[in-house]
Amino acid sequence: MTLQSQVPIVAAHWVYLLGVAVIVLTMIWRANVVVPSVVATFLVALAWTHSPIAALGSIFNASFTAAKELFNIFLVIALMTALLNALKVLRSDIRMVEPFRAVMKDGHTAYFVLAAITYVISLFFWPTPAVPLVSAVLLPAAIAAGLPPLGGALAIAIAGQGMALSSDYVIGVAPGISAKAAGVAVSAATVADRALVLSLITGVIALVLGYVAIRKLITKPDEMLLERWQAQSANGELARIEEEGSFDKAEIARGTAGGQKEFATQAQIDLVLAAIPGRRETWSKFFAVATPIAFLGVIVVMVLSKLGIGHDLKGGDAAALVGGVAMALMICASFVTDRLRQSLDDSAEHVTAGFVFAFKAMGSVLPIAGFFFLGAEQGLSAPILGVPAAQAPNLLFELVQAAQHWIPGNQAFVAFGVLIAGMITGIDGSGFAGLPLTGALSGALAPTVGLDPATLAAIGQMGAVWTGGGTLVAWSSLIAVAGFARVAVFQIVQTVVVPVLVGLAASTVSAILIWH
Repeated sequence: MTLQSQVPIVAAHWVYLLGVAVIVLTMIWRANVVVPSVVATFLVALAWTHSPIAALGSIFNASFTAAKELFNIFLVIALMTALLNALKVLRSDIRMVEPFRAVMKDGHTAYFVLAAITYVISLFFWPTPAVPLVSAVLLPAAIAAGLPPLGGALAIAIAGQGMALSSDYVIGVAPGISAKAAGVAVSAATVADRALVLSLITGVIALVLGYVAIRKLITKPDEMLLERWQAQSANGELARIEEEGSFDKAEIARGTAGGQKEFATQAQIDLVLAAIPGRRETWSKFFAVATPIAFLGVIVVMVLSKLGIGHDLKGGDAAALVGGVAMALMICASFVTDRLRQSLDDSAEHVTAGFVFAFKAMGSVLPIAGFFFLGAEQGLSAPILGVPAAQAPNLLFELVQAAQHWIPGNQAFVAFGVLIAGMITGIDGSGFAGLPLTGALSGALAPTVGLDPATLAAIGQMGAVWTGGGTLVAWSSLIAVAGFARVAVFQIVQTVVVPVLVGLAASTVSAILIWH
């Protein structure tokens, strides 16, 4: 399209661009971006409609539109959290990971076992329970096996808050937000698939380079190592994260960790498990096995579906399957824990607690996403502005179109530009606050260089989540990892920064080569 045939750039476009700039600067400042997003939405709507009444209504409409588009994400988080709470009552969560203590014969093995278990748990439940669970059950054994606390912190942070969270393949929060912001033609499943590949490339490189960085600190197994580690005071910085960034990262970091205690020895674990009443003990073992098998089945169905075998999972079907399995397992776990009447009450309480956590952890994404949806596409901007779709603007696309002759037609330039934009938005320490922006940028920039918007959205997602999700900035929920491992948070950042940056660069280049 030539410059002459473009939609004229009017005041609303400039106000939207200014709003994006202010929000990004606020993120860099590490302050909460909800209020700037609301103000920017009001001003853009006022500039477009010239009606203060319509502009005030747009504040509500933006969050409401985002809520309608993203509620399935909140529902899956709530149901997975409800399941985890039910498993904690049975102590099945401890039983699921406890056998892996026996595998950690030395520090080298312990590093990769910690990473693998953290990745699997984080993939299904987010890093929220993975950090306290792995830190309580496996980290003490890893340290006794000779792994330095810094090595344990690296394995947990890279595998959980980096590799698993950046793809968010099972729960689908990140790819859902990225795809919705990128445009109606972009599939969340496609973004998730590509983000999974990129997260694995980034994560494997970061884990290997992280291992190289700490391998000389690994010593021979010795129980004295554990005693010295336990004698250290725990990192007390966790409380400060409530004051930083765009999400309630204290809630994300603590999550369902309440009351989780360290198990220094196998005897302590055996004592806790032996305290389970006889009727519950059998079911505790059953759900420790049944839960991983059930979700393994979900993964198999998802993979077979992509190969054209069996049930065809379209749109949000994968998330629906995950949520349905979680709800069914939660009800069954509650039923065998107590009598029928009590189990009915417990199930309802687990679901309520799940929704409370989901909205505490992710609720502030709604006004932020609402603002970026306003500039993403006509189908989303129309209900926010309260105008027919034919009269609604496509602000970001039109801005990119107007500046197209200034943008180098180079795929690598645009891909790394979106990656860096994601990393900048992640500086606030939330990880997810910038996804609406990187998604919207991907939808607007991809056509200019011939890249798939889903590919660009996945690249931007890598930058935002690896930076703010808990690996590259000290004021993110990385503080939780530092607290559990009793390591200075800045020491973790200094060690992990080069491995992660190398991994991100490699995955971005890979994305261009694979999906150009």
